[in-house]
Amino acid sequence: MLNKSCYQFIDALASKAPVPGGGGASALVASIGIALGSMVGNLTVGKKRYIDSEPDIRELLSKSQLMIDRLNELVQKDAAAFEPLSKAYGMPTDTPEQRSDKETILQKALVKAAMVPMEIAECCLEGIYILEEYAKKGNRLVISDAGVGAIFCKSALQGAKLNVLINIKLMNNETLKQELLDKITALESEGIVLADKIYQYVEEQLCC
Repeated sequence: MLNKSCYQFIDALASKAPVPGGGGASALVASIGIALGSMVGNLTVGKKRYIDSEPDIRELLSKSQLMIDRLNELVQKDAAAFEPLSKAYGMPTDTPEQRSDKETILQKALVKAAMVPMEIAECCLEGIYILEEYAKKGNRLVISDAGVGAIFCKSALQGAKLNVLINIKLMNNETLKQELLDKITALESEGIVLADKIYQYVEEQLCC
């Protein structure tokens, strides 16, 4: 998916093609958000004013790159997880046997399709924590970018949650359904609180 140009990716999102969709878009937005943090880091390293923070910033840059790579992979993984689900929805239901087969395949596909946005949400939360460090320790001249990155990851986390919800909605396994709902709700709650805290902090630093 990411081998496309930005224009091609946006066109694909806008089309009636089943992929890419909201999950992949959320992963990409989170990746961009963390990349903004990396920019803050790269504009901090080598500056005399921030020499004491440089070891921490270099560590953050390594973490950021790993997270960006992971999220970029999840763009493709989300599309791959949706394909069998899309096929399951289109299976015939003319006979009891066909309906039974469809339901079995659909339930398995729903679980796989829910797990990818859950992983995206986990990455988003981790990314928000990384951006908090960039906001506190990074170059003050580009602190706004750390704030923008936190907003992106917050939005991506909420987008991932919606993609989890739509996939668990039709699940028959009520125990798993509740476990996934509890997990994604907790991830979202923690992420929103932290991202809003970062935004407020950055805004306060920028206000005259």
